[in-house]
Amino acid sequence: MITNLAVIGASSAIAQEVARIYARSGAVLVITARSAEKCEILKADLLARGARAVDTVVYDAEENVSGSSVMEEIARLQPQCCTILIAHGVLSDNDACAHDTERTVHDFTLNATSVIALSAGAAAWYEQHSYSEKPCIAVISSVAGDRGRGSNYVYGAAKGAVSIFLQGLRNRLYAKGIHVLTIKPGFVDTPMTAHIAKNPLFASPQSVARSIVRAMERRTDIVYTPAFWRYIMLVVRLIPERAFKRLGL
Repeated sequence: MITNLAVIGASSAIAQEVARIYARSGAVLVITARSAEKCEILKADLLARGARAVDTVVYDAEENVSGSSVMEEIARLQPQCCTILIAHGVLSDNDACAHDTERTVHDFTLNATSVIALSAGAAAWYEQHSYSEKPCIAVISSVAGDRGRGSNYVYGAAKGAVSIFLQGLRNRLYAKGIHVLTIKPGFVDTPMTAHIAKNPLFASPQSVARSIVRAMERRTDIVYTPAFWRYIMLVVRLIPERAFKRLGL
């Protein structure tokens, strides 16, 4: 079981559940959130659940897209933290983005550029330092990045960019023993999706978190969660563009 973990974007529902699983195993955690108040609330919760130690870092991707100092701060607080979960982002309002170029750029920057920058920063850090365990960079992308859809192409394009970047990063770092995990959740019942009508395809944050933990522990390359999304997206990707654009998805 991973004993040292950093979670960037720990206030998201999925990330919280992952952190709680590791807290119950007595792990040492570093968590980031956008405010000191959120950090302290999360810290108290994780300590109460059994975490051996919890350090906090205030980080807002909207104010610091590159996250340039985040890895340095994580390493300063927990020098043996060799596993990092990057979990921040927003669900774009596609209709609003369609009529607002600045909002489109903002959402893409938050969901893609900042996540890619953090992943690259973590990779560079792990390449330059030695750890007792092989490092792992786990990043939450989305099934939305597997194919562009008219109803969510801004969000999907950002997640697609993240997934392709991680694929290349994983291949580059493989020989160095640094693992890169791409996490592709489907619909998850979280505050971010509260405005969307629920259906049987929605999963709970708890079940998605358990899938993520298994993938991190097994050093899986790509995990679809729930697992049936792998097959759904395989079918979606195989539909010819001429037919797909008529579906109104």
